[in-house]
Amino acid sequence: MRSLPLPRHIALRALAFAGLVAIAVLGIFLLRDHLNFETLRTHRESLLALRAAHPILTAAGFVGVYFAIVALSLPGAAVASVTGGFLFGLVAGVALNVTAATLGACAIFLAARWGLGDWLAGRIDTAQGRVAKLRQGLRDNEISVLLLLRLLPAVPFFVANLLPALVGARFRNFAWTTAIGILPGAIVFTWIGVGLGAVFDRGGTPDLSLIREPHVIGPILGLCALAALPIVVKAWRKERV
Repeated sequence: MRSLPLPRHIALRALAFAGLVAIAVLGIFLLRDHLNFETLRTHRESLLALRAAHPILTAAGFVGVYFAIVALSLPGAAVASVTGGFLFGLVAGVALNVTAATLGACAIFLAARWGLGDWLAGRIDTAQGRVAKLRQGLRDNEISVLLLLRLLPAVPFFVANLLPALVGARFRNFAWTTAIGILPGAIVFTWIGVGLGAVFDRGGTPDLSLIREPHVIGPILGLCALAALPIVVKAWRKERV
């Protein structure tokens, strides 16, 4: 693929997107010592009092903070998910966690698409050889790939947000597969948060390694296999043709 200079408007978009990345990196260094369970423990009573007095306002504020954490790829997404269960219970907590995380992920997707994604996707579409085959394979199996990116624990969340935008995935498919794909993990972390008060009363810290337990990771890996099944079936059919 021959290298061509970026058009001026694309270069300006890329510069703006780089500025957002710089803000995210700065936020990581400034906030990494504050977005943790010790901060939550310190402000536990005031948060519970605020929720009791203003439940809707508290829920909206929580979604806003969680959205910012995800949209700027700041540390603390797991803490935020646990906090959702701690403040709002399992059902409402899962709903708020999934809503905030999905909106934040969509914001990253759109920012990346606006920055370099459209230009890069266009370059990939006009490429030949292996790059073209890779793009066609992703297009043919877009939903399965997007679900796998969400369900596989080894894939960092920000990678699953950026990569689809940069290869030209459809926004609609990205949005709904994000909401569905993060649901299993959201349930686990929210459930941990439901029992967080008792953990704090004992002077302990929540154990987030629970998600790696066989009875938890097993069903998630099963969902990964289910998401990958259409890819396997398509590949098998092509070999038989």
